[in-house]
Amino acid sequence: MLYVINGEDVPDSLENRMTVRPEHLKRIQALQDAGRLILAGPYPAIDNQDPGPAGFSGSLIVAEFESLEVAQAWANADPYVSAGVYRKVTVKPFKKVLPA
Repeated sequence: MLYVINGEDVPDSLENRMTVRPEHLKRIQALQDAGRLILAGPYPAIDNQDPGPAGFSGSLIVAEFESLEVAQAWANADPYVSAGVYRKVTVKPFKKVLPA
């Protein structure tokens, strides 16, 4: 089943985010390599593709996991969690309707 992982950043997270970004992306790349990633990306803190020093306010990942518990455990092990980038992570089941 698909799950949405929504991470909300702490204020002024950009420096910590950039420090652990390679580790974060490596885990997401593994999901993609396994054919389980639907989409992933950050929320720019301002209305701009490149928010510069404004940074990001969080991230969204939609991927396939065996269960909600497995998705939650995967999300909890994210480097952004251990580095204090995320202040809150929400994991929910997701039903993709479109595009078909």
